[in-house]
Amino acid sequence: MAEGLIGAGTLFIDFLPWWATVYAVNVFLYFATGWVLVAIQNRHPERRIQQNRRGEKRMKKEIRQSVISLLVTDGCLAGGLFLQYRGLTLVEPLALSWWSIPAMFAVSILAFDAWFYWMHRFMHTKLMYRFHAEHHRSVAPTVWSTYSDDLVDAFVMQCYYLWAPLVLPIPALVLLGHRIYDHFNGTIGHSGFEFWAGPASRAPSPMVCVTFHDQHHSRFKYNYANFFSFWDRLMGTIDPKYDEAVKGFEQLGGKAQETPETANRPAE
Repeated sequence: MAEGLIGAGTLFIDFLPWWATVYAVNVFLYFATGWVLVAIQNRHPERRIQQNRRGEKRMKKEIRQSVISLLVTDGCLAGGLFLQYRGLTLVEPLALSWWSIPAMFAVSILAFDAWFYWMHRFMHTKLMYRFHAEHHRSVAPTVWSTYSDDLVDAFVMQCYYLWAPLVLPIPALVLLGHRIYDHFNGTIGHSGFEFWAGPASRAPSPMVCVTFHDQHHSRFKYNYANFFSFWDRLMGTIDPKYDEAVKGFEQLGGKAQETPETANRPAE
């Protein structure tokens, strides 16, 4: 037993540099992406989705919570990569090739979207919502709220990066590419400003725009998925006003329009 504990301790010590490196890179991307998007948004106030609400007052709280919760998210990613590197997985990763990279990227994106949808629904149950409530304090989300999560919430939602390399033959570089894509998608999706509304982000397309997740924050019980809308459409949890809102942005050239949920609430 003593030898087992020593071995586990040695393994954990070897893991720490992986964890620290992934965390440092993610924190850098968090601030770099955030400030670039804020600079762009400041030049286009007309594109704010919730025109009658301001989430910026929570900026310091969101940043503080994010740099803490990223320890969990990046621990999951670093853990999955480390275990794969040590060969402690059920399957070996595919060799990088012209077909394995796009194929496994697609598999990972689809698998993560399914995981995210169902775990997100789980976090909205009475049992788990107390751990998810921190994220929903940002009713009008900002670029800084992307990782503003309780630690339990962060683990449940992001442990995909820990278990996926154990059971799926995802090459490490592909998983890293997925995580970087997820970072930019999440930060833009929480920005609160609409730049992407168009026919490709509404029915019959499965793609989404910023309005999709913004509605989840403002209306709470719709739009649980991450990258696509098909899980929400299939399960009846798509916001009934989503496609209409996207069309509204198209007609206004990207400018936000007042909706009942924004017009009737006091500014924050």
